[in-house]
Amino acid sequence: MTDALMTPRAATIPDRPSIDGLEDKWTQVWREQGTFTFDREAATAAGRESVFSIDTPPPTASGSLHIGHVFSYTHTDCMARYKRMSGFHVFYPIGWDDNGLPTEKRVQNYYGVRGDASLPYDPDFTPAHRGDVKSTKAADAQPISRQNFIDLCDELTVKDEEAFESLFRRLGLSFDWGISYRTIDDRSRATAQQAFLRNLARGEAYQSEAPGLWDVTFQTAVAQAELEAKDYPGHYHRVAFHPTTDGADPVYIETTRPELIPAVVALIAHPDDERYAGLFGTTVRSPLFGVEVPVLAHHAAEPDKGAGIAMCCTFGDLTDVLWWRELQLPTRSVITRSGRIQAEVPEWLAGGPGEALFAEQVAGKSTFGAREAIVAALRESGDLDGEPTPTQRKANFYERGEKPLEIVTSRQWYIRNGGRDTELNAALIERGRELEWHPAFMRSRYENWVSGLNGDWLISRQRFFGVPIPVWYPLDADGEPVYDTPLVPSEDQLPVDPAAQAPAGYDESQRGEPGGFVGDPDIMDTWATSSLTPQIAGGWRGDDALMDLVFPMDLRPQGHDIIRTWLFSTVVRSHFEFGSVPWRNAALSGWILDPDRKKMSKSKGNVVTPEDVVKEHSADAVRYWAASGRLGADAAYDTGQMKVGRRLAIKILNATKFALSFGEVDGDLATAVTNPLDRSMLAALGDVVAKATAGFEAWDHTRALEVTESFFWTFCDDYLELVKDRAYGGQGEAEAASARAALRIALDVLLRLFAPMLPYVTEEVWSWWHDGSVHRAAWPTTDDVAAGVGGDPEVLVAVGEALAGIRKAKSEAKVGMRAEVAAITLAGPDAWAQRVQRTEADLRAAGRVTGAVGYAEAETPEARDAELIPVEKPKA
Repeated sequence: MTDALMTPRAATIPDRPSIDGLEDKWTQVWREQGTFTFDREAATAAGRESVFSIDTPPPTASGSLHIGHVFSYTHTDCMARYKRMSGFHVFYPIGWDDNGLPTEKRVQNYYGVRGDASLPYDPDFTPAHRGDVKSTKAADAQPISRQNFIDLCDELTVKDEEAFESLFRRLGLSFDWGISYRTIDDRSRATAQQAFLRNLARGEAYQSEAPGLWDVTFQTAVAQAELEAKDYPGHYHRVAFHPTTDGADPVYIETTRPELIPAVVALIAHPDDERYAGLFGTTVRSPLFGVEVPVLAHHAAEPDKGAGIAMCCTFGDLTDVLWWRELQLPTRSVITRSGRIQAEVPEWLAGGPGEALFAEQVAGKSTFGAREAIVAALRESGDLDGEPTPTQRKANFYERGEKPLEIVTSRQWYIRNGGRDTELNAALIERGRELEWHPAFMRSRYENWVSGLNGDWLISRQRFFGVPIPVWYPLDADGEPVYDTPLVPSEDQLPVDPAAQAPAGYDESQRGEPGGFVGDPDIMDTWATSSLTPQIAGGWRGDDALMDLVFPMDLRPQGHDIIRTWLFSTVVRSHFEFGSVPWRNAALSGWILDPDRKKMSKSKGNVVTPEDVVKEHSADAVRYWAASGRLGADAAYDTGQMKVGRRLAIKILNATKFALSFGEVDGDLATAVTNPLDRSMLAALGDVVAKATAGFEAWDHTRALEVTESFFWTFCDDYLELVKDRAYGGQGEAEAASARAALRIALDVLLRLFAPMLPYVTEEVWSWWHDGSVHRAAWPTTDDVAAGVGGDPEVLVAVGEALAGIRKAKSEAKVGMRAEVAAITLAGPDAWAQRVQRTEADLRAAGRVTGAVGYAEAETPEARDAELIPVEKPKA
């Protein structure tokens, strides 16, 4: 909530104002005074409509922030500051997303370790490396226990978060630092587990043994939303399958993965492909292994790709999964979680012609080694037609992974998300239509993603540092888990760790014993926790009053690239738990592009870390660059724009010092403003206030900055120059009071307009003649420039053009700006000339016009026939 605007006091101006050091000075003041603290008591008294709540993105604590964080978080902060000045109680928490694969990868590389669940906990363990690891290969990493690994994750994320907080504070982000969370802390883990248990109780969470994407490097399942398709080099192999009908010609397929021939379950072509119409319903035998498989039709086959007929293997890619599911094909998996071919001969190959080949040359090999062995065998058998031809194939990668994903069959946990339920899919698309999207076209990205889903949300991960799946399984008399009757804790027991705690009714001695229990070994993926950030920050678990005050939240700001993950998954959880959207508005920032117009990202190695950039240019300058980028639009990293922002901040300091140096004004400022030029300036400023306010209300902070900055430079270049003689008393006390009052009113309003974008310089200047913070002052309205009502905004424009004409005449004559003008003719339209004449006294003083001023008719304003008297330079 804003403070009432108090009457300014007498100005106290530093001798040499500077923007250097402002971050340290004002960050400390804001911290001590709780400038941005959410006043819950006042908000409760005022009611929900007085609150503007933000579901702040928790940055991933896995290394360093990059300049993209500065860009997008500044956008949100501008809106938060505007809403705070507009009278809202702003609920602006900060969280840290510190669980999941990114953290584990950083810990592995930083300490040179890897987790091994089979090892016991070592309470005295000390890592041999701390950031000086020479090799990041898994084989060179030191194996440590699950708990030791978790301890290191916790240690390093805390260090990273301290560095992040320091940068965020320096950047001037107006979070309430008293409302914070970590996605691995007890509250977050309990919230995530409680939401999961409720999903499970309602049937929205389920477990299934099914094919899933598997990252061999990280040894974990991966969700559809985390995929990244990349080009991957390979070779096409033209391979013969043999019809079971005597005398029939071979059927040739083209494949980049001949090592999966042992896993083939069918050949598939498009139902309209006449080349294969006669084969549908027949069977063929696989080369080398002699396994009989059907030839089937499916619309997903691509007639113009390769031979137009493909082998379906379980599983080579997601199309294989589609065919396997829709055509009800058998499962013949040969690739294991290690990324290698299984060590035993599969039962469907046992006794066949390829049994020895598999056992001796394929079993236990990497996919690359198995491919070499099978291609050599195909070449020898004559089933390879020609030699392999190079190609670039599209392969799925985990977005942080380095090797193509494999598809393996495993037991995993899922949450329904409309990928297999058309009714739920439609409901979630409709939820997206309940949101206000900024910019509006981003909604189509959401709808395209949701409508294109082909499976539910896989949430289990085979890792260590995360929120444990909160279930145990009873063991039968043979010690086998009974998955259909999981044991679950009560909500008041959360958070729990099934790997370290026994379920109710059991004790630890029964772990792993027949008739006892076993804990689910998996954790939830990081999005399963991050999808609950409104609930975590809003106190869903135990603080109903706060939840009612802030939920549904007013704003979700984020990058457009994670619409499919963070935004959608949060909508899914809110739809199930509350039957509503989690927020009213979604604001999407664009990417930061490098000089080659490529997205900046850690994985591409082209990021700029912002710490040094902020120190070099100042926080206000970097924020100026960020605020110059609109929501949804990609922006180039541009230090030139930062330099412009720095010059602007310096100009605000110097212009304010100059304007305040003219002296104080007694009495009411608005009453003192009488001069037509002063009233014109304030009338023009009133238009700026209206446009800047409209910009923020339309979620266009850039427009608000543009109109304010444009006016400010006119204010400095023209208005200040025009009125300085009068403000010093050159035209009498009444005229001086009018100029001084108008200057103070304008500066008061301009500082508040700039405050959301340039928080440090505006706070500094505000403090020279105001008590309290500019960031708690009321957002300006046209009432603040009421002294300009009735004024003609075009007067300032006209006299500014006349002054520019005089300056041009001096410049063309190659005389200094201090040269006197003995005579000059100002030409322009009649209405223009009349406006200039009303302020001729100020024009004369600013242009040093000592002689006659004539006026002439012209279509466009210009200065003619200037008679100039150069000023002699003082002798050295």
